[in-house]
Amino acid sequence: MTHMRKTLYLLAAWIVLFSIQATAQDKDEQKDFGIDFKGFVKNDAFYDSRQTATAREGHFLLWPMPQSPDNQGKDINAHPQFNMLALQSRLSGTITGPDFLGASTSGTIEGDFFAQANDNINLFRLRHAFVRLEWQNTELLAGQYWNPMFVTRCYPGTVSFNTGVPMQPFARNPQVRLKQSLGSFDVVAAALAQRDYTSRAEGEASSRFLRNSGRPDLHLQLHYSSKSFLAGAGMSYKTIVPRLATDQGFHTEASVDGLSYMVYARVNTRPLTIKLEAVSGQNLSDVLQVSGFATHSIDPATGRRSLEPLRNTSLWADVHTNGKPFRAGLFAGYTRNHGTQEEIIASENLIFGFGNNIASLYRISPRLTYQSGKVRLALEGEYTSATFGSSYNEHAVPEDTHTAANMRLLFSTYYFF
Repeated sequence: MTHMRKTLYLLAAWIVLFSIQATAQDKDEQKDFGIDFKGFVKNDAFYDSRQTATAREGHFLLWPMPQSPDNQGKDINAHPQFNMLALQSRLSGTITGPDFLGASTSGTIEGDFFAQANDNINLFRLRHAFVRLEWQNTELLAGQYWNPMFVTRCYPGTVSFNTGVPMQPFARNPQVRLKQSLGSFDVVAAALAQRDYTSRAEGEASSRFLRNSGRPDLHLQLHYSSKSFLAGAGMSYKTIVPRLATDQGFHTEASVDGLSYMVYARVNTRPLTIKLEAVSGQNLSDVLQVSGFATHSIDPATGRRSLEPLRNTSLWADVHTNGKPFRAGLFAGYTRNHGTQEEIIASENLIFGFGNNIASLYRISPRLTYQSGKVRLALEGEYTSATFGSSYNEHAVPEDTHTAANMRLLFSTYYFF
C-alpha cells in the first residue's frame, strides 16, 4: 500500500512537472506568434456628369455610357448622377510566426465591404489571403494576392478606387509566386487561377473558362531597383476554353491563347515621384482591359468555332509631389482596341470580352490630398472620354463611332488605424 502510495505521488509529481514544462514551452512558442491589425475607414462622395459603366452602385468607375438617343434624338445617358458610399473601408491582419525550413513566415488576411456583386454589397469580402515564406534571397507566396500585372511598387496613386482601370491591369488571383533576388534584380515567376476577376465568354464572366483549359495563367517578370529608380518588364500566357459543347450538341475544345507584355518604371526625386507603364496584350478581359476574343470561323455542320484573341495597348503616367501635408498629383492614361490579327466574323454576338465596343479611351485625373495625423482629405477630378462603335470591321475593331465623355468629381475622407 505504501509502495502504491509512493508510486501515485511520483506519478502526480511527474504530471505536474510535465504540465509546467509544457506550459512554459507553449508560452515560449506563443512569443513567436503575433498578429498586427491595420486598415482604414473611407467615405467617397462622387458626382458624374452623365450615366457611367461602373461596379457597386457607381463606385468603381470604368467609362461613360455611350450615346443613347430617344425618339426625339435626345441622349438618354446625358443625365448626371450622385452617390456616397463607405464600402471601400478595409481591415487587414498580418500574422507572424516561427521560422519554417529556415524561412521567416507570415500570413495576411484582408477584407473590405466592396463585395463581389451589387447583390451582396456592404458585406465583408475576402481581398487577400496568403502565406509568405522568406529566405535570404528567395520568397515564396501562396494564396490570393494581386495579379503580377498589378505591380504594387508602381501603380497609379489615384483617389478613385479604380486605380486607373482600364489602362492599369487590375485583378487579385489565387496563385503560387516565387521571387528570386539577384543583387539589384528580382526574377518573379507565378502560376495563377481565377476567382473574383475572371475571363469573359459566352455572355458571362466565369473562372471555368480558365479551369477548362487544364493549365494555370503563367507569368514571368524581371525587376530592377535602386534607391531612387525602379523598372521592370514581364510577360504572361494563358489559355481559356470558352465552351465544351456547340449549339448543335457536338463536343468542342476550341481555345483562345493570350500572350501579353508589360514594361514599367518609377523615378523618385525629392520633389516628385513619376510612374510610367505600358501594356500590350491579348484576351485580357480578366484584368479589366478592353479586350477579349472573336470568332474566326464556324463549321456549319457541327457549330465548332475557331477563335481569335483581341489585342489592346494601354499606356499611363502618374506624377505626384512628395510634400506634406498637401500633395498634388496627376494621372493620364490611354487605351486602344486593335482587334484581331486574323479576319473574323464581324457579328456582335460572336465577339466576347470586356468593353469590346470601345475603339479607344483616354482619361485625365488631377488630384489634391491633405493629411494630418490619421486623417486624410482628398479631392479628384476624373475626365474620361471613350470612342464607341455601333458595328465591327473584319478585325473586330469598332466602326461607325461616336464619342461620349464624363466628368467625375470625387471627395474622399480617410481615417487610418
